[in-house]
Amino acid sequence: MLRTRLLTASVLLVVVGLSLFWASPSVWDGLVAGVMIWAGWEWAGLAKAVFWQRCLYALLLLLFYQIGRETAWQNLWMEVSLVFWIALVPLWMKRQWRIGGTPLLVVGLLVLLTTGWSLTLLQHQGNLVLLALMAVLWISDSAAYFTGRAWGKHRLAPAISPGKTWEGVAGAWLVVTVYGGIWWWLARTGASSMAQLVNHLGWAWFPLIWGLVGLGILGDLFESWIKRCAGVKDSGRGLPGHGGVLDRIDALTATLPLAALSIHLLGGA
Repeated sequence: MLRTRLLTASVLLVVVGLSLFWASPSVWDGLVAGVMIWAGWEWAGLAKAVFWQRCLYALLLLLFYQIGRETAWQNLWMEVSLVFWIALVPLWMKRQWRIGGTPLLVVGLLVLLTTGWSLTLLQHQGNLVLLALMAVLWISDSAAYFTGRAWGKHRLAPAISPGKTWEGVAGAWLVVTVYGGIWWWLARTGASSMAQLVNHLGWAWFPLIWGLVGLGILGDLFESWIKRCAGVKDSGRGLPGHGGVLDRIDALTATLPLAALSIHLLGGA
């Protein structure tokens, strides 16, 4: 299983890297659109939709994604998404609300549309910017896993994800702080889009990445709870060793809107 996971992760990294750095912007847009369709199909499955309903939902999601790009509606939904993740989802997790059917499909529109728009907006800031911000989540996830395995004793959310611990959360924040410090040091003499962003954000760079870690964990827990309510282990089977595409972007759904909005409000790089 570990070999399969590593192989799948390597293929995904190559696809993302080629699409970002060696292909035209239209290729990246096409990749994001494909992720929207795939994620919409899986989300509708979690809502117990039948085959034709899943197809319709995925196509509607793609349509709304295309129509809403670079409009006032996009900005409004991004702001609503941030409120959703910061204010509503923690309460949702605490109360362990169970929803399905149409209400869950509506939630999916908010979660998935803002993720797709954020992938496009952050790519416009620079390919390295998007990759470096996504790396915050990858590093956080790995640090939390290994720290939790080594020292984890106090469970974070035993009813939702028994494997997550507060020690793992602390390890994630610590390692990501080191990662952020490396970018802070590189930005002193660098001229890349990422260096420009870090210099522009100043000390706000660290609260941003700390916020990404916290929301990333929340996004992971939220999708785990939705899957638990649906009675499934994975959102799909399309990625060997990883489950479905939602299982790979769960943390991104919560964090990318924060990153995109923060950079937008602070004036970009």
